[in-house]
Amino acid sequence: MVFLNIIRRIIRWMVVAFLGSTILAVVVLRFVPVYFTPLMFIRCAEQIKAGETMKLKHTWIPLGEMSKYMPVAVMASEDQRFMNHHGFDYNAIEQAARHNRTSKRMHGASTITQQTAKNVFLWPGRSWLRKGLEAYFTVLIELTWSKQRIMEVYLNSIEMGDGIYGAEAVAREHFGKEASQLSRSECALIAATLPNPRVYSSKNPSPYMLKRQRQIKHQMRFIPLFTKEKENK
Repeated sequence: MVFLNIIRRIIRWMVVAFLGSTILAVVVLRFVPVYFTPLMFIRCAEQIKAGETMKLKHTWIPLGEMSKYMPVAVMASEDQRFMNHHGFDYNAIEQAARHNRTSKRMHGASTITQQTAKNVFLWPGRSWLRKGLEAYFTVLIELTWSKQRIMEVYLNSIEMGDGIYGAEAVAREHFGKEASQLSRSECALIAATLPNPRVYSSKNPSPYMLKRQRQIKHQMRFIPLFTKEKENK
């Protein structure tokens, strides 16, 4: 009986410590730039293990210093209901589930908030544990961050090429300019690579990428610019 009480006490303190530390981390990153993510360290370790030269290109910039078309492009490509949902797009989840029941090519339904949760706090993978933690962090982010902050962190932390993270880094590496100077077409091309940026390239786009770019540019016509009026939840 004494042993069970000790176990219960340990579990209780572990739960309290987990909740306290994760909530604190989310609140802090509401204001502090995210300079490194778990994925960046994982990719560096993979490069070293493979005997490759370590490459990590990442420069944090405020959302206001990015092209006004960058948020529109990623919403058109990844999450067209971003401004309307609270972290989970249930319509997209239902559509993906129907598609995946009859197709060998799996479709995902992760929102920009979910991808931000995964990029900033977690590791790549498809385990139930990771998906559960992703849902937990998604709820915390939506409760404590504005849509502007979610988009800002997303566009600074997402992988956009081999060893390239964020809009500023990909703008410099692939287009030789700052993120603020990216054109509408260039933003659409970057967004086209996001399903797999280490396979698809915005620097040397394939015919498939150019087709995706055209599709995204078409969808961008129906998405308003990410203005200050849209920043509040």
